[in-house]
This record gives sequence, structure tokens and C-alpha cells, in this order.
Amino acid sequence: MLYIDSNIFIYPVIYDEQLIQESKRAKELLYKIATGKVEAYTSIITWDEVVWVIRRVHGVERAIEQGRMLLRFPNLKMLSINKATIIKAQELMERYRLKPRDALHIAVALENRLNRIASYDKDLDGVDGIERIEP
Repeated sequence: MLYIDSNIFIYPVIYDEQLIQESKRAKELLYKIATGKVEAYTSIITWDEVVWVIRRVHGVERAIEQGRMLLRFPNLKMLSINKATIIKAQELMERYRLKPRDALHIAVALENRLNRIASYDKDLDGVDGIERIEP
């Protein structure tokens, strides 16, 4: 079971996989998820982050298209956030000096007993109970 950070969805869209290896590896992981080889989860804030970044880089139409694709992504379970999640994120932000969105991703993962997060964000390193892996 693996929690998927938003950058795993973003890299293949905004970076050329011929030039950026992380883009290629993220795309390979997404293929494994889509084909059911990896059990994967993410949270509702991932949709927001993905759509926002793609909108800034490629414009509204591409952002809308990618948002739709993310919502229909095969075999990806989308986890929700509630006030308890935000309280946990606040605690994580204070303890580890994380950015708010990073803290939310980790809080969602921990609430759902997901100890491994696929991400290229090194800010997630060093959080107790979480292992960041790069595809």
C-alpha cells in the first residue's frame, strides 16, 4: 500500500520524460497503479494541487483535462480530509516545520495506516512513521 503525493501526477505532465528521469519513473509508477500492480491511495487535496500546477504551466484547458483524468484514474483510491486530519496536519507542521500541504498529505497517510509515500519532495524525509520513496 502506497500513498501517492501530487508531484507523481504532475511530473509526467509538465516535464519531458526524455530529459527528466523523475518524470519517466513517475509515469512508470502510475502505469503500475492503473494496471493494479500497486495498491495506491491519495487524498482529495492532490486533485487541487495537480490542477493548480498544470493550470499555471499549461493553461485552463489542460488543467481541466488532467483534473478529469485524475478523478477517473484506475485503481487509485481517493481519501478524504476532515477536521481531525487538519488538526493532525497542524501538529505535524509545528513539529517538523512542514509546509501546510505536505503536512496534510502526511496526516492523511498516517490516519489511513499508510507508512510509505511516493514523492520527490525531500521535505517529507524525517517524519516519524513515514518512509518517502522515489519511484
